[in-house]
Amino acid sequence: MNLLVFTLTLTSTRPIQESGAQLRGFFATKFNEYSLLHQHNADKFIYRYPMVQYKMIDRTPTVIGINEGAEVLKEIYDEYEKITLNGNEYKIVERGITYKKEDFGISEKLIKYEFITPWFALNQENFRKYLSFDKGQQAELLNKNLIGNILSMSKSLDYQVPEKIKCHTELKSRSSSLKGNEIIAFKGSFITNFLIPDYFGLGKSVSRGFGTVKRCSL
Repeated sequence: MNLLVFTLTLTSTRPIQESGAQLRGFFATKFNEYSLLHQHNADKFIYRYPMVQYKMIDRTPTVIGINEGAEVLKEIYDEYEKITLNGNEYKIVERGITYKKEDFGISEKLIKYEFITPWFALNQENFRKYLSFDKGQQAELLNKNLIGNILSMSKSLDYQVPEKIKCHTELKSRSSSLKGNEIIAFKGSFITNFLIPDYFGLGKSVSRGFGTVKRCSL
């Protein structure tokens, strides 16, 4: 299937140090009337794959809008001259924009991706299991969870997966921070028979920039 994807990058007069979570905070506060920008509706959290995702990629603020999220970004992307992140004000001097259809779904060929931001793969229960497993079992658990992430993303995007998803991961654990708490996340690469557009996120806290993937050569 095809997805409509709007990608926005922002350039300021000085380097931006803050996180995707703080970028999300700016857009959610300034454009509160758009529930897709902050995943809340009447103070209730919307439990689905985020149609708008905020990332810092090579210190560049990047916002991805998917389908209806792309339409929202198209409306508001230039409605501000500066952004304030964590109390720091940045004047925006350039906006990079792409707005196009992207292929999504099962692929006849295997494709390799890398996580360019940490993948938050394990909840507390799975993390306890992970620690008790040997290396082979750990890899199997990560493969299974990644397939689950892709299936969950597909369901939210109304894509019915027609055949079995295959994943093989090559990952290393690393300490990361989420909402002020230290967590274990993963960086590395994986191979799958599934087409995922660049800069889409997988796993938990996707809207804040975790689990961002990018295609790379096999």
